Amino acid sequence: MVLLMVYAYPVNAGPPFLTDDPEPVPYKHWEFYIASISTFQPHNWSGTAPHIEVNYGFVHRMQIHLLLPLNYSYVPHATAYFGYGDTEVGVKYCFVRETDHRPQIGTFPIFEIPTLKNDRFTDGKMKVFIPVWIQKSWNKLTSYGGVGYWFNPGPQNKNSFFAGWELQYDFSPVVTLGGELYYQTAQTIGDRSVTAFNVGGSVNPSETTHVIFSVGHSLVHGNFFTSYLGLLWTF
Repeated sequence: MVLLMVYAYPVNAGPPFLTDDPEPVPYKHWEFYIASISTFQPHNWSGTAPHIEVNYGFVHRMQIHLLLPLNYSYVPHATAYFGYGDTEVGVKYCFVRETDHRPQIGTFPIFEIPTLKNDRFTDGKMKVFIPVWIQKSWNKLTSYGGVGYWFNPGPQNKNSFFAGWELQYDFSPVVTLGGELYYQTAQTIGDRSVTAFNVGGSVNPSETTHVIFSVGHSLVHGNFFTSYLGLLWTF
């Protein structure tokens, strides 16, 4: 379960949530994140401290994506480990534009590429996540979600399925709050599927600077608490 959360959280990121949206970064614009995600279980804490994420609007309705994680794992009152995890690259493409009567639809294939030999934070196998995301907005209310499939090679690993849905509301230009519910099937032999939630949002001191955050907990199977805290710059 620790590995499931460490790997799944960044990959499915529609920061600060796991569920993503189909809307790419505008053409010739940038997003730059520095953030930390964590999963807390009774006998292990793990996550990134920090990770850096960069998105760029490469062409109209398409962005390219790069995420560089420094991972940690800590057993309370015992040992802490730090190390670089798999490099994450991806391409988000919106193939159906939103209208008054039609949602926006897109995809965001992600590739987790083994980069350094590090048995604690990578198993040396490339993983691929293929999702379809849908979004619809009504003035200040936005809802998005979708489903995706993990290709997860390895002797103890299993291909798996992710589904999530998010709802958020712009209370003002400064504050946006929302929440998500998601379901993830087991990614390794012997694990069970989990259902969990996150609540969070963003505080926007300016048009280019955003503080993003979320907290969550398992609902069905597992016993974990999750958190996300990051800074986002858009330009």
